[in-house]
Amino acid sequence: MKAATVAAGPELPEGSEAHKPIPKVRVSRVLSVIDFILRVVAAVGTLASAIAMGTSRQTLPFVTRFVRFKANFKDLPTFTFFVIVNSIVCVYLVLSLPVSIVHIIWTGAVKSRITLVILDTAMLGLLTAGASSATAIVALAHYGSTPVNWFPFCRQFNNFCQRISGSLIGSFVAVVVIILLIILSSVAISRR
Repeated sequence: MKAATVAAGPELPEGSEAHKPIPKVRVSRVLSVIDFILRVVAAVGTLASAIAMGTSRQTLPFVTRFVRFKANFKDLPTFTFFVIVNSIVCVYLVLSLPVSIVHIIWTGAVKSRITLVILDTAMLGLLTAGASSATAIVALAHYGSTPVNWFPFCRQFNNFCQRISGSLIGSFVAVVVIILLIILSSVAISRR
């Protein structure tokens, strides 16, 4: 009996263009360009989050004789921490852009990529801590906690709550982008 062969298409000659593998330099350059673009996206996300949270405040239109009802991000230390963390990560990402440009030009840099992976991992932990703690407070503001008699104050401060909730989006987008940056840098290092 003859073994059946599966037709895989036309055979390409050994010396043809389609048979040659993609050069490592071209793939490394593409990875470096994607790295640069992702760093810009993450920097914009953290900057937008810091600005949105840092400018969030609302004063209710009614005033009692002794008390004026207002909400400000500075009233909650977690939100202040969130603004500081997003600002630090944004500055780091902007400062890492020249290194990313160097990686586009010189694809053989390995030590600087390892340094970026370590710093990206540290910034990922810092940003995740800030975004997660702010998320807990935002959830408490929206839903309250009946066991401890904390009532949701987003019914009164609707604009304030929308703004602080929106600021979390940019921060979590930056978290995902930094995870992608770490994976991308690890792939680029492993190709060496």
